[in-house]
Amino acid sequence: MVKKLNQKPPGGISEGDVNLSPQRAAWSAAHIDASTQALLAEDAQFFLHQSLSSPCLNVLTHSDGIYLQDTQNRKIMDFHGNSVHQVGYGHPKVVEAIKQQLDTLPFCPRRYTNHIAIDLARRLAELAPGQLNKMLFAPGGTNAIGMALKLARYATGRHKTISMWDSFHGASLDAISIGGESLFRKNVGPLLPGCEHIPPPTRGKCLFNCQNDAHDGCIAYLEYIIEMEGDIGALIAEPMRWTTVELPPKTYWRRVREICDQHDILLIFDEIPSAIGRTGEMFVCEHFGVVPDMLVIGKGLGGGIFPLAALIVREDLDVTGDRALGHYTHEKSSVGCAAALATIDCLFDEKLIEKSAELGKTGLHYLSQMQARHPLIHDVRGLGLFFGIELRCDDQPALQAAEEIMYHSLSQGLSYKVGGGCVLTLCPPLTIKETDLLAAFDVIEQGLQIIGGSQ
Repeated sequence: MVKKLNQKPPGGISEGDVNLSPQRAAWSAAHIDASTQALLAEDAQFFLHQSLSSPCLNVLTHSDGIYLQDTQNRKIMDFHGNSVHQVGYGHPKVVEAIKQQLDTLPFCPRRYTNHIAIDLARRLAELAPGQLNKMLFAPGGTNAIGMALKLARYATGRHKTISMWDSFHGASLDAISIGGESLFRKNVGPLLPGCEHIPPPTRGKCLFNCQNDAHDGCIAYLEYIIEMEGDIGALIAEPMRWTTVELPPKTYWRRVREICDQHDILLIFDEIPSAIGRTGEMFVCEHFGVVPDMLVIGKGLGGGIFPLAALIVREDLDVTGDRALGHYTHEKSSVGCAAALATIDCLFDEKLIEKSAELGKTGLHYLSQMQARHPLIHDVRGLGLFFGIELRCDDQPALQAAEEIMYHSLSQGLSYKVGGGCVLTLCPPLTIKETDLLAAFDVIEQGLQIIGGSQ
């Protein structure tokens, strides 16, 4: 190959959103007009700068279905969406439910409840597996993670946790303490005490050379940490690693569940980006036949419109009646709960969960055929309508190529993220048509042909 596709991009490894990289600057110069540049400059003037956010890439004016529209009237297929757009943007049923609630009860102060919040709680209790039937709502997933951590302390009398390196549970101080991404932890100073970390389960290479579904090395390390550290109150994890689309070995979570039960450790699953039907089940844990003690969901729960998250727990963990876990102003938002109920109705009335499972199989087959044509593709994987295309060159992550292919896709009207530096992560709405899904894959293949060549 003429250029080194696995070299580190200028500006370092992104997660698909390098704010100030040369690639970003070059793409912006070629595709963003002067009036939009002026708006972006004004945005950057007023908002604090931070990675993955400001300065921003572009300015949007509309969103509808699977599409975004920018100030230059270009339509962009959104395979990113911050994982909130299971039912697409502006679904008529969700919009109508919000409008009706705005006309009747636009806000519910704390100390009061409302029938729509009760209806949503009942529906989630019916849908959640096992005995997960008590809950609290919050404005965002990070808030719900914080509530889970506090409840675990109250319920067990222990503050220590085990979580995974490379995981993401939010950007607040408590969430990055249990999280494992350097981007959020580096140079921030002391974090919460007692936050132990272990390697994440993957089907590929790992620190303990686990090469089969038994995954004995990582399991043994987990047991070692529990024995040596002691006093662990909770193990918190993503049942499926979202940023890099990595599923655990088949028996991993069942073995972890058994270990947690043996040591009286609460198992908390963070399904904030992954639940609400995207993987072909309402909840990801259903794929593995494991019921956690606490389940945290969010993002898509608000129908791609309203920020809403939920902590759902076993009934016997209702032990904090005289203390506060969340105490949020929008704790039982009538509008947010209306959006969530309408979203759940859409999933079942339109059979979007079944569609996610079937279209996911079609998409993975299509990507497998693409992999056979392009040596730069090391692996394709996914669950339901969430896909990962891992790019490697000379057995090293193809960092430069991933960035270039992403920006090529953006120029062709397709938006997605790059996870872990070399994994193209594709997260379309569940309402997408098969023709649109495959057309998006074709855009990526065009990028592969331009950047990496083909066989």
